[in-house]
Amino acid sequence: MRRAVRAIIIKDKKLLVMHRNKFGDEYDTLPGGNVEVGETLEEALRREVTEETMVNFDGERLVFLEHAGHPYGDQYVYLCKYQSGEPQLHPDSEEEQINRLGKNLYRPAWLALSDLPTSPFLSKKLKEHILHGVEHGWPKKSLEFKS
Repeated sequence: MRRAVRAIIIKDKKLLVMHRNKFGDEYDTLPGGNVEVGETLEEALRREVTEETMVNFDGERLVFLEHAGHPYGDQYVYLCKYQSGEPQLHPDSEEEQINRLGKNLYRPAWLALSDLPTSPFLSKKLKEHILHGVEHGWPKKSLEFKS
């Protein structure tokens, strides 16, 4: 079963997202990706966020475990404290290489939390939990759910 990590990073009432234009299908999602063999979840989180956004963070805490089914697997979602940096793809990242082909595009960006309710965000269940967390506080113990 695939395991992936995702980061919730908020700065100035904006959520760090990866905007995707996947062959014309546009949506936002949290930055992150697959956990590689031999990596801890936290190591994968740091690697993926660096590759996809170059934003620095600390204080990561697991808040959600989304069972997303095939082909996405289990998504471990961490609440992280923003430290520094502005979203940009790492020049050596796989995403930057894919962007050069021009049809399956990745663009890290800040999304105003006020725009999140109407954003085409994947997954819808995760979006609901993020909105709830922003409004009412984050779970003390990680919350598991199916998308």
